[in-house]
Amino acid sequence: MFEAMADGLTALLSVERFLFMMFGVLVGMALGAIPGLGGVVGLALLLPFTFDMDPTAAIAMLVALSSVPVTTDTIPSVLFAVPGTVGSQATILDGHPMARKGEAGRAFGAAYFSSLLGGVVGAVILGMLIPILKPLVLLFRAPELFSLGIMGISMVAILSGRVPLKGIVAGGMGLLLSMIGIDKQEGLLRWTFDSLYLFDGLNIIVISLGIFALPELADMVIEGKQISSVPKQAMKGVGHGIRDVFTNWWLMLRCAFLGTWVGIIPGLGSAVVDWLAYGHAKSTCKDAALTFGTGDVRGVIAPESANNAKQGGALVPTLAFGIPGSASMALLIGAFMIHGLQPGPAMLEQHLDITFAIVWSTAIANIMATVIALCFTNQLAKISSVRINILAPLVTVVVFLAAYQATASIFDLVTVLLFGLLGWVMKRCGWPRPPLLLGFLLGGLIERYLFISVRAYGASFLIQPLVLVVLAVTIATIYYSVKQERKVRQLTGDTREGE
Repeated sequence: MFEAMADGLTALLSVERFLFMMFGVLVGMALGAIPGLGGVVGLALLLPFTFDMDPTAAIAMLVALSSVPVTTDTIPSVLFAVPGTVGSQATILDGHPMARKGEAGRAFGAAYFSSLLGGVVGAVILGMLIPILKPLVLLFRAPELFSLGIMGISMVAILSGRVPLKGIVAGGMGLLLSMIGIDKQEGLLRWTFDSLYLFDGLNIIVISLGIFALPELADMVIEGKQISSVPKQAMKGVGHGIRDVFTNWWLMLRCAFLGTWVGIIPGLGSAVVDWLAYGHAKSTCKDAALTFGTGDVRGVIAPESANNAKQGGALVPTLAFGIPGSASMALLIGAFMIHGLQPGPAMLEQHLDITFAIVWSTAIANIMATVIALCFTNQLAKISSVRINILAPLVTVVVFLAAYQATASIFDLVTVLLFGLLGWVMKRCGWPRPPLLLGFLLGGLIERYLFISVRAYGASFLIQPLVLVVLAVTIATIYYSVKQERKVRQLTGDTREGE
């Protein structure tokens, strides 16, 4: 094992392979900073060019490319409240308020460094657990995956702030929206209104851009100010943000382990991991109910460490069993097969050196991306001092282009505008927006695994041991969240009554 680790690192550090990996890092960082793109687009673009490449160089480049977009997707999330990728949506909740308060640099420092540590933790866990995870992964069948979906939807109670009823209604709206299109189980059309555009359902990128990006841009234009009210302070917070990560090292580590575990389980994916980490942080951190959503750096550290660690976890089922943990992993499997590598036991026996080269690529790519990003953080933070009247038209164009590339339909533009209006009304009326998005993300998963569970086990799937454990944890989480909210009401009740 140690010999294979050394061989993988030695093979990776040859000049040619290292340069290809560096190229993958730069492409991945660029794609992460552009809303609506991300690693899947980059993999799809570069995959055809790897046919004649050395297998180790090609795989290292593609793995590096897929590992780093979740580092630079912080840039649009913090500065413009525009999710760079689906894995950066939760970062907006506290990252953008930090930028508005003049702490963009601090948010960048915390996000980049927690991303680095989370990615390294995921790579280390990947290297340690590949040989022993097969029995554990195989424990999760449809009933267990359904219970994990229920655990995820329970985060609605946590993400709803002081208005849990509004959060539940918003989450229900998200579940209903997820049912638009062709029923994947029985092939029936639901709520399509005879529109071909709705046959495949609504696109997550379009919804997230509409719900989060357009309302923030509209409000900033109405105020007529720059993103940061105190721009000079924004340039000085990088070191402060890095120190915040060390101060909250236990939170970072917990969320990194959570992200790795979510990545290991096929079917959950990057769209959920940041919300789970954010919900976990909000339910466990001291006074989080009072400060999360207003610019708490812990609300940046949690999702950023989790979504980078997720990549290492997603590689476990991909390498060990040939089961793609995400869309990018499915493309990587295609790259393996192009170069004569069969994911599964052969990767752990005949090609163990290449397997560990992949592990090293994940860790080194995260380190390189963080160093490059930190070198330019001050320049990025300066964007926050530009008046929004200048930036808004450019960012709006990017938002609509990102929405259009989802299905290349004119209806994408109409949909993002409608959801932008919905998001703006929800924000103005005090309705939480994250539960709607979470309900949409988990609706399809819950429905699919419920259908399979009922067909395979009947009602008895609810009494499977692992299902009972997960549901018990879910109930405990909801109880703790409600208890925390009651404490907050007691602390603030006198003030609100006075008002």
